[in-house]
Amino acid sequence: MKARIVVLICGLMLSNNKTIGQTIQTGRKVVVLDAGHGGSDSGTVSEGGLQEKDVVLDIVRYMIAWNKSLLESKYDIYLTRRKDTLISLTDRTKLVKHLKPDVFISLHCNHLNDTNIQGAEIYTYDSNELSLLYAKIILNELNQDLGFKTRKPKQGNFQVLRETKEHCPALLLELGYLSNSSESYYLNDSQNRKALALSILMSI
Repeated sequence: MKARIVVLICGLMLSNNKTIGQTIQTGRKVVVLDAGHGGSDSGTVSEGGLQEKDVVLDIVRYMIAWNKSLLESKYDIYLTRRKDTLISLTDRTKLVKHLKPDVFISLHCNHLNDTNIQGAEIYTYDSNELSLLYAKIILNELNQDLGFKTRKPKQGNFQVLRETKEHCPALLLELGYLSNSSESYYLNDSQNRKALALSILMSI
């Protein structure tokens, strides 16, 4: 039975923002997706003006769509933001603490002064076995399915990981470098974003 779409209003969040997903009382795997940045915080920006906040929001929206249309709502998916709104890191993590999902993934794009650097990579807070397993599976799928260059999982002291690690496997996924012309060109294509969304979704 397809899950009923509901809007979860989190009083801890900004009053004009809501998370969107499905009901949690279904027995299905619960996934929280965090589209990084938003609103006045664009994140990294490519030379051509492509903004990180837009890329990652598009991808999590496609993940919601794929889950409904292809997987018949196999997962209960919640978003920390569903539109171009800036949500504090603290409020993003409060949603995770409230839901205690099966996995939390924060999506971002990378940037370096060296424009030759490429590849997707995933950060975990520590060497948690399940977090690392998710990281390796997602990176492998991105590489095998889409030919994406990938890097080995790393550990990072990011707030969204540090404050959620006790509640679920937590990952911060960097979907390539907007500073690299090839990867920014790839990420600027909506069909490629759809493919990325499906690859990530099928990995969890």
